[in-house]
Amino acid sequence: MPKDSSIRSVLIIGSGPIIIGQACEFDYSGTQASRSLREEGIEVTLINSNPATIMTDPVTTDNIYLMPLTVESIIEILEKHKIDAVLPTMGGQTALNLALKAEEQGVWERYGVRMIGVDVDAIEKAENRELFRQLMIEIGLDVAPSYIANSYLEGKEAAQKIGFPLVIRPSFTLGGTGGGFVMKPEEFDEALKRGLNASPTHEVLVEKAVLGWKEFELELLRDKNDNVVIICTVENLDPMGIHTGDSITVAPAMTLSDTAYQDMRDKAMLMMRSMGNFAGGCNVQFAQNPETEQLIAIEINPRVSRSSALASKATGYPIAKIAAKLAIGYTLDELSNQITKTTSAYFEPSLDYVIVKMPRWNFDKFAGADHLLGLQMKSVGEVMAIGRSFTEALQKACQSQENNRSGLGADKKEWINTQDILERLEKASDDRIYRVKDALRLGIPEKTVHKITLIDPWFLKQIKSLVKMEEQLMRYNLPEDIPAAFFRELKENGYSDAQIAWLLRVDESAVTRQRKKLNMLRTFKMVDTCAAEFEAKTPYFYSSFDTENESIPSKKKKIIVLGSGPNRIGQGIEFDYCCVHGLLAIKEAGYEAIMINCNPETVSTDFDIADKLYFEPVYWEHIEEIIDLEKPDGVIVQLGGQTALKLAENLFKKGINIVGTDFKSMDLAEDRGSFSDLLKVLEIPYPKYGVADDVDEALKIAHEVGYPVLVRPSYVLGGQRMRIVINDDELERSVLSIFKHLPGHNVLIDHFLDRAKEAEIDAICDGDDVHIMGIMEHIEPAGIHSGDSSAMLPTFSLTQEEVEQMAFYAKKLAFALNIRGLINIQFAIKNGKVYVIEANPRASRTTPFIAKAYKVPYLTIATHIMMGTKKLKDYDIKPQLDGYAIKVPVFSFEKFPGVDKTLGPEMKSTGEMIYFIKDLKDPYFRELMNERSMYLYS
Repeated sequence: MPKDSSIRSVLIIGSGPIIIGQACEFDYSGTQASRSLREEGIEVTLINSNPATIMTDPVTTDNIYLMPLTVESIIEILEKHKIDAVLPTMGGQTALNLALKAEEQGVWERYGVRMIGVDVDAIEKAENRELFRQLMIEIGLDVAPSYIANSYLEGKEAAQKIGFPLVIRPSFTLGGTGGGFVMKPEEFDEALKRGLNASPTHEVLVEKAVLGWKEFELELLRDKNDNVVIICTVENLDPMGIHTGDSITVAPAMTLSDTAYQDMRDKAMLMMRSMGNFAGGCNVQFAQNPETEQLIAIEINPRVSRSSALASKATGYPIAKIAAKLAIGYTLDELSNQITKTTSAYFEPSLDYVIVKMPRWNFDKFAGADHLLGLQMKSVGEVMAIGRSFTEALQKACQSQENNRSGLGADKKEWINTQDILERLEKASDDRIYRVKDALRLGIPEKTVHKITLIDPWFLKQIKSLVKMEEQLMRYNLPEDIPAAFFRELKENGYSDAQIAWLLRVDESAVTRQRKKLNMLRTFKMVDTCAAEFEAKTPYFYSSFDTENESIPSKKKKIIVLGSGPNRIGQGIEFDYCCVHGLLAIKEAGYEAIMINCNPETVSTDFDIADKLYFEPVYWEHIEEIIDLEKPDGVIVQLGGQTALKLAENLFKKGINIVGTDFKSMDLAEDRGSFSDLLKVLEIPYPKYGVADDVDEALKIAHEVGYPVLVRPSYVLGGQRMRIVINDDELERSVLSIFKHLPGHNVLIDHFLDRAKEAEIDAICDGDDVHIMGIMEHIEPAGIHSGDSSAMLPTFSLTQEEVEQMAFYAKKLAFALNIRGLINIQFAIKNGKVYVIEANPRASRTTPFIAKAYKVPYLTIATHIMMGTKKLKDYDIKPQLDGYAIKVPVFSFEKFPGVDKTLGPEMKSTGEMIYFIKDLKDPYFRELMNERSMYLYS
């Protein structure tokens, strides 16, 4: 039966700003859904408040509303457009809650809008903990003993009946917010109060804890004819007790017996069908007793979830795209498999590889934060790795994390104190997987590690096998001594050349040289959804040391775009936005566009955005071999943030063409000392400064330039380790911290311009001309990181003379740095004098903000300029903004009770929103200005 022809226009609700628990995976799902619906001739209207998303871009959607996610905004849209249906399942918990609120107020009925992809009853059953519990019992599924509580007294009574340990789960919350385990009675009162306050309905479920049970997730799709397929079964390496967003996960499930798997499939389908008669996607979570295989239903999400993006990338099956088509009436058998093009979507993917998802945390940004992992999600992003074995995928995931790891240990960062390791195993933290390896390496028995961590023995055996390989490797002195068969075994198990070099205590280049001499090179395998049963058409690859290579280079001109890796504070979704537009512009110019990235949440890693996708760590050893295979005309590093930029030196040394600004110019801008020297030569005002390589030199410089001073390392992201200090003691602590955590970095000490205004310019330079794309003034004063400041476009208090001076300096710098493409320059303005603080020769977090506020194809223009296919004179750039746009940062401090919330030169925000105002009398602007006074005196 074909689609429902009565649906001609659909409203998609986005997920809002990036926060912990709800990241850019919903940009991916919203983008996929919108493209899927537009393929069917349906007009798509989208509401979201996040400017850094592809879903809010004209390439994705017909009508874009960058507005607050409120019922009032929904009504405003419905007054302007005839909307037939609303799809609230692509924007996470935020979209579902907003759709439910609009339903309660009768909005959908009043405007004749149908809810598709889910129904209200399903949302209520899934999110109301008591209704969910009752439903599971009705359909014969086990649940943990629990009681609902709407008050302090009810919660105390529930705890008395259940006993300890127990779990508190608030209703209608995101990422486990407000939830947690309570091990002792004395911890209960505070935990209950936190849970009740976190729930918008002031309701919690007090539940018996099933600590140590295994945890599994299943991603399902269902059509209107009640056909159900299970797309992916994901196993958590960590047992129950750690939020699935903070757990290392593996697909396919590694430790399930066949009978247990079939039981889980049947119960997952039963759960989805019990939620009501709706067509779309669903995520189901189970706990399994490792001894008896008893299953307990944990929760169901009748929407695209965080795991849906992971499952899509893991299997190659575009869950959000198919879910959107099911929501408008198609059935699974009517839709084609997007990968093979010859089979239907009514099938369950088969994997002949292993994927490992590893979370990425940013505890270093939250001084005083509790690193202990539990029911409340704390990670800010994730990576996914694909390998032919679990060990290979696990090591590749470690290499992808952007935390200076070369793999799972064997990389200078092992712990050697047994007592410290055992304590860390008992209290699960962000580094537990590394401590598991350390424990096994030091001879602690697998049974002991299992008893402490409750990680399944199969996973521990796999990690122990790596320890045994390392013991064997250390019998050799030089790379040339390693037998070829054993060398291959090491590589097949994910060992990087850097790890092998560390274990042999030789230089990495010696290992690489010997490996290449043995012709031991990576081959690339295709992700095809069907374990090679059918021929696949999609160019989506991962590396291995298999004998057959499935990635055949074309003879076309081609350009590689390096992605930004995992989301983290200082480098988020905005760089994926830039990469996607870069890929589209490369294709527009007639080149083959090749993407390298390891973040499963992103649009850039969708199978049909680039001409060719390599789902690989943004790690030099992997990138080099892709370049050797593809032989591109150039590589773009300007779009992938600091991750891509710091690989420019390796590209330069290898003689690879860097598209756009050359390495020496980028290095000059990134090296803070050299950049300040350049400002001196150009006679551009800058704060007094000096560069120090040790503490004594730093103290001498501070006395020369005068306190307060800003202490900052070079080549870092998000203001990492930057501090404003006011005396010698603070300076000494700050400089020592930089040398400890960022060895090899020199430190710039410059006089801090207190009470100065801060502003920034984004520009494009083609070598002959510079176009100022936007001039933004920060509402907060200098000293607050630009990512944590509210920025106004255009400026609101700077004089015309100050703005012109900024533009003059920007053009002067762009030419002096030989920029080809993007540049972002930050300024401080004090007493009418304009100072340059820093320049970033790449895309910045303000790039999407300017593109959305001014409605200009910013990245398309910049990419063509980088490639040299067009000049600025070829474009008629006309900004369209009636009034002002404000970029407002969003924080996730609630995930870290007791942390220091003071804003400063190191970035702490996780996301941003955009607001549009007509004039400076707007109440929202006045409110922001009142908040500004707090920072003037903090």
